[in-house]
Amino acid sequence: MFGKTKAFSSFSVNDLQQAKNFYQQTLGIEVESGEKEPVITLKIAGMPSVLIYEKPNHTPATFTVLNFPVSNVEEAVDQLTAKGIKFQQYEGELKTDKKGIFRGGGPVIAWFTDPAGNILSVMEQA
Repeated sequence: MFGKTKAFSSFSVNDLQQAKNFYQQTLGIEVESGEKEPVITLKIAGMPSVLIYEKPNHTPATFTVLNFPVSNVEEAVDQLTAKGIKFQQYEGELKTDKKGIFRGGGPVIAWFTDPAGNILSVMEQA
């Protein structure tokens, strides 16, 4: 039924303008504003657009909503940290190092949040 449908992902934020500034200026993603609806669309190379909408009673996702593949996570973390982004620190099974990088099996990955508290990641891809 949906095999040939061009699906897309979406998630909410509590402040659309703040989200637009973060994704566009801090992360360098092309952002399109909605013409009729209060939404923004992230134009990410090689994938369908991601729709972000404002929700007054927004609750941040408790899981990763967007992963950014990078060739070197440590370099990406250093660059984003220089822009003021703080990386999540986890203990236990997903224990991260002092930079916030998980190197414990599986992909090398580091998690951070957008201004609305949604979880994003940079993930090393060979």
